[in-house]
Amino acid sequence: MKFRKESIVVDAFQTPVDLVVHTWEGDMRASAGDWIITGVAGEVYPCKPEIFAETYEPVETEEK
Repeated sequence: MKFRKESIVVDAFQTPVDLVVHTWEGDMRASAGDWIITGVAGEVYPCKPEIFAETYEPVETEEK
């Protein structure tokens, strides 16, 4: 079976330094260049750049 990830918009930034991210599952290490994602329920987690590029695409925002 195949599944598609829902069309959700998340906030994310690429960290310039190594850091520890406090996730719901416990502390996770993020390396410089990893993406730090805040999900729709407020959960925060790191993501490797390769996985981020395969999973997410930029969302165009309307400027006011």
